Amino acid sequence: MQENEYLFREAPVRRAVLALALPTVISQIITVVYNMADTFFIGQLNDPNQVAAATVAMPAFVALTALSNLFGIGGASKISRCLGQGDRETAKATAAFSFWTALTLALLYGIVVFLIRPWLLPILGANEGTYGFCSSYVFWTITVGAVPTVLNAGLAHLVRTEGYARQAGFGVAFGGVLNILLDPIFIFVFRLEIAGAAMATMLSNTAATTYFLLFLYRLRGRTVITPDPRRYRLSGEVPGEVILGGLPSFLMMMLGCLSNSVLNRLITAYSNQAMAGMGIAKKIDMIAFSVAQGMTQGVLPLIAYNYASGDRARMTRSIRVTLTYTLAIACTATLTLFLFAAPITRCFIDNDETVAYGRDFLKVICFTCPSTAVNFMIITTFQATKQRIQPLILSLLRKGSLDIPLMLALDRRMGVRGIPWATPLADWIALAVSLALFLPYLSKLRRTPEPEVRPQ
Repeated sequence: MQENEYLFREAPVRRAVLALALPTVISQIITVVYNMADTFFIGQLNDPNQVAAATVAMPAFVALTALSNLFGIGGASKISRCLGQGDRETAKATAAFSFWTALTLALLYGIVVFLIRPWLLPILGANEGTYGFCSSYVFWTITVGAVPTVLNAGLAHLVRTEGYARQAGFGVAFGGVLNILLDPIFIFVFRLEIAGAAMATMLSNTAATTYFLLFLYRLRGRTVITPDPRRYRLSGEVPGEVILGGLPSFLMMMLGCLSNSVLNRLITAYSNQAMAGMGIAKKIDMIAFSVAQGMTQGVLPLIAYNYASGDRARMTRSIRVTLTYTLAIACTATLTLFLFAAPITRCFIDNDETVAYGRDFLKVICFTCPSTAVNFMIITTFQATKQRIQPLILSLLRKGSLDIPLMLALDRRMGVRGIPWATPLADWIALAVSLALFLPYLSKLRRTPEPEVRPQ
């Protein structure tokens, strides 16, 4: 623990940022890669219906990430502030609440999705050609796999709060690599096709969750991250602060699910090839998205710790360094994806019509990379410093309130080629609002050196 305390309090800021962010970024990239691996290996079947089915099912699966963010990011923010103030008992209660509430809601979500899937999947965009494939994918990844999927990501967030970024990154990466290895075995060797990809995802998340539980068991007595049910409380400040802290990330993911569902329905109306092309384009763009997400999630404990301990200078340097790195990577990703959209898309499927759609869609949505990098950093800073209203506003702006009306308008005016333009337009508008809220707040933080004092 002394080494981890040094990382938060005294290590050079660039070293601290990289130590916390790089393992998180790597694990996020591997997570995206294994999601892309599903698309890649399913695409090798050269059946646009199965690729489209995986895309249609994705919003329901991403809702699990929203749950893990609600309790993982919300819990991590609260625990980091507790550690900055030296309050380990409240940190332990926060960890127990986050773990058991996330597990319970994930289990309930999996059951509900199973019961309502005949009604839900057509709403998400499933049609006669994709419904059966979609239903099979949802059964294994959500009905059976909801709990390990939520706990895998949620525990990674919590473990980072004590500086165990490498271990958190390894756990998530281990699950991702295992999924990539299992995909071709289940899809081609066992001839299970899309159901095999879903089984591989469920098993890999189960293995990663098992790793985290064993890691915490080994650290028992030395870590505040405990699933001990005796510490679980529904009263006091912990539940409210965890939920309010994680709510912006939860809403952003849930509104992203809603947005993707609307997108799927609009695109599916044209053809399953267009749907498959959009699915491939969004999976590829997720690599740049995952870097921004990994950088900001990785440094959230650092920002929250130094905010609570009163070290404003170290906190603001952490924000500045992280934003510089993230923006540089995002701009490079935009240029790369725009220039090589066609060959990258063709790696996933050898179907000329699908590749043409994927190429054109990718050239548009890649322009969200720089704006996403800045938006994520701003939202994370608000969450780490106990702000509630600003991150909620920005989460609502990024997805749902702007991009859905834009998609509908552009569909009517420009058809299928206009729909993807809603994503960068909405994100850049949200960026303008983010900066208008953030810059005055950052200036205010610098003028108030110690709003919270660590108990002696």
